[in-house]
Parts: sequence; structure tokens; C-alpha cells
Amino acid sequence: MSRALDIALLNHRIDIAVHSMKDVPTRLPEGVQQAAILKRGPVHDLLVYKKDLDFLRRQDGPVRVATSSIRRAAQWLHKYPTHQIHNLRGNVNTRLRKLAEEDWDAAIFAQAGLERIQLRPENSIVLDWMLPAPAQGAILVACREDDEQSFTWCQPLNDPDTALCTRIERDFLRTLLGGCSTPISALAEIEDGDIYFSGQLLSLDGRQNVSIEKILPLEIADGIGKTAAEELLERGGKEIADKIK
Repeated sequence: MSRALDIALLNHRIDIAVHSMKDVPTRLPEGVQQAAILKRGPVHDLLVYKKDLDFLRRQDGPVRVATSSIRRAAQWLHKYPTHQIHNLRGNVNTRLRKLAEEDWDAAIFAQAGLERIQLRPENSIVLDWMLPAPAQGAILVACREDDEQSFTWCQPLNDPDTALCTRIERDFLRTLLGGCSTPISALAEIEDGDIYFSGQLLSLDGRQNVSIEKILPLEIADGIGKTAAEELLERGGKEIADKIK
């Protein structure tokens, strides 16, 4: 969550702030409230590759994949433990340019981030096996706690299904005490009146992996994120989390 936007909001220079929800702390700053969660976009990550996908089967020489995300790096190394991970920073245009310039085979991006600004390259595939960050693909609109008018105006933008699913995912993240430096993944989806939840915690090198899946009827699923996190910690997640800390 942008500190500059928080300050502008609390200083009454702006009335609402719009954030990529996966980057927002699980506890909002004092004086700020959630006004709406927009209908969710694509939740998955994309692999943007330079030439073709033959590099995934390469046996001679290193395979180099770039990402700025510890979560993506850990999941990639879990699946491809011999690959090299390179750091990728900057805005989307900068990252795409770096991929073209550097001696890398591919880079990983958020699908929603590229598609919302119509920059998804043709040479890309959806990584449907990679579990996303909690609240990935969702947009949060915030306003001041004492601004009832802005809150009311934002209500028609709120998507209840997205709000529920992202709350479950962020409950999972909060219970694990995770942040941007922790490889935590979570996805809650509604299907036929049930919540399907998947959560995961990996070691930084991807070697250790504890995952959990749950299905509950929608009407009793609100606490599923916290419950799933507590079970994951008991099943080996605490050991991984303690090592990361």
C-alpha cells in the first residue's frame, strides 16, 4: 500500500485511494477503511519467455528465470530445483525491457497486471500450477473512516464474492504472520455454493513445502482462512516460518 496515498488520504488531499490489494497490509492504517473491493481480475501468474519453451527441458547449461517475487521464486524452484532465479525490479515496461536485454530465458509476471494495461506479450503462458499471492488480481478502494459520503458512493463498486474470497486469503496470510518476504500463497474460489480454498507455505529455496486444501459450504466458510493457517502451522508450517524469520 502506497504510503504517499495514505498520507494524502489522511491529510484530506484525496478522498479515495485505489490499490492493488495483494500489496495492501492485512491491517489498514489507523483512520483508513476499506470502501470497496472491485470484481476480481485474473488471479494467476504469467511466464513470459523469449523464444520458445524448449528451455524448460534443457539439460546442457543453466536455465535463467527472473522474478521480483519471493513467492514466485520459491514455487518455481520447488518445481524446477536446478534453475537459476534472477532479480527483476521496476515497473512493467522496465521489466519487459530487461527481459529482452538480459541473458534470461523467461520472467514471471502477474497476469492481471499485464492484461489490465494491455501489455501481455504473445509469447506468454498462464502458470495455472502456481498458486497466487493472497488477494492477487483484486483492487481495493479505501477512504477515511470518518468519510461516510465517499464510503457510500463506493458501495456500488463492491463485489461481495471477491470481498469474501480475498478476506479469507488475507486471514490465512495474517494468521501465518506473513508479508512480502514470505513465500505464502492462497486462493479462495466460489463454486456451486461452496468455497474452495488452497494455501501454501514454502521455504525460500523451495525445498520445503506445506500445502492445505479445504472445501466448505459458503454459509459457514468465513473463518476458513484462519483455520487453514492454524492447521498448516501444526503440519510443519511453523518450522518453515521460524526459519524464514
